[in-house]
Amino acid sequence: MPEIKSQSMATMAVAASALRAQQGRMRVIAENLANANSTARTAGGDPYRRQVPVFAPTRVQGAEGVQMVRAEGDQSDFRSEYDPGNPAADAKGYVKLPNVNSLVEALDMKEAQRAYEANLNVIETARAMESRTLDILRK
Repeated sequence: MPEIKSQSMATMAVAASALRAQQGRMRVIAENLANANSTARTAGGDPYRRQVPVFAPTRVQGAEGVQMVRAEGDQSDFRSEYDPGNPAADAKGYVKLPNVNSLVEALDMKEAQRAYEANLNVIETARAMESRTLDILRK
């Protein structure tokens, strides 16, 4: 019986690590969406740079889980738009816009939500299996 409990706890710990990682991912995506139209504060400066979450494996209760270790800047090119009246415009009148695509961010958010829900289901299933096993052993 201790082995069953240990397996169940490890399963829940791995799923919980994935929940935390997806929660961090959703925070990064929300920040990207919030800054999708943020331009530079100075003429010719760089606007907000899209952030991308970086994940790494981690050990949890003797099993391999996941963690979000950091967010790093997406090095893709900024968009530009001709707007000579904008205070962030360069000498030619172009304003650099963030390299954030709201559609991509929305799809990433949906994927993160589904992964989060899947890991919640893993935890619920592990609890139900543990409970059912204990019920069987009590009989």
